[in-house]
Amino acid sequence: MPVAAFPLSADDFSAIRLTLELASVTTLVLLCVATPLAWWLARSGSWWSRAVGALVAMPLVLPPTVLGFYLLVSLGPQGWGGQFTQWLGIGLLPFTFAGLVLGSVIYSLPFAVQPLQNAFESLGPRPLEVAATLRASPWDTFWHVVLPLCRPGVVSAAVLSFAHTVGEFGVVLMLGGNIPESTRVVSTQIYGHVEALEYTQAHWLSGGMVLFSFVVLLALGWLNPRGSRLRT
Repeated sequence: MPVAAFPLSADDFSAIRLTLELASVTTLVLLCVATPLAWWLARSGSWWSRAVGALVAMPLVLPPTVLGFYLLVSLGPQGWGGQFTQWLGIGLLPFTFAGLVLGSVIYSLPFAVQPLQNAFESLGPRPLEVAATLRASPWDTFWHVVLPLCRPGVVSAAVLSFAHTVGEFGVVLMLGGNIPESTRVVSTQIYGHVEALEYTQAHWLSGGMVLFSFVVLLALGWLNPRGSRLRT
């Protein structure tokens, strides 16, 4: 009896590799950007912090295609972002991996900021006061007191950012297109299989995404039952 060929092609594995690479880079960038932003949002009570918080949360309710469209226009040759990147000498970002990273960072920003903000807000003033009495600098307090105590929030932010980037479709399709070896990720690869009526390959990739999502949610619930909640 002949052995059936493995249904996933080299293009499928290339899309998986690019997806994991995109999610890894995006998560690292988000942790660097979201941590100070979440700290400021948690500590500030000004009107500006509320406005910035609402702006950060917009991708939670905004259709991904709308966000992708405006990113595509603004980063295009006639947009202010595109003119700025050309002035810097790095060219245009749409339909490149760097453009996917930028779009993913913006789209997944609330999934990094809000778990961190929740963790910072739940910390309370007492640990900071104790550190101040020991003459710790604000920098030392943040690195050696705040972050260790808020580690569940940091883990939740990293896991949610990675998982959300893996599952992106609208933004990456609008901003990156579907270019093999460059911007074609798992979600757009599934879309291409469905368009070509290649349901077997689509089933394998989609089933892997379902399993991945379940494992992520299970891990979040086990590591930190309250840290993975998002607010709008």
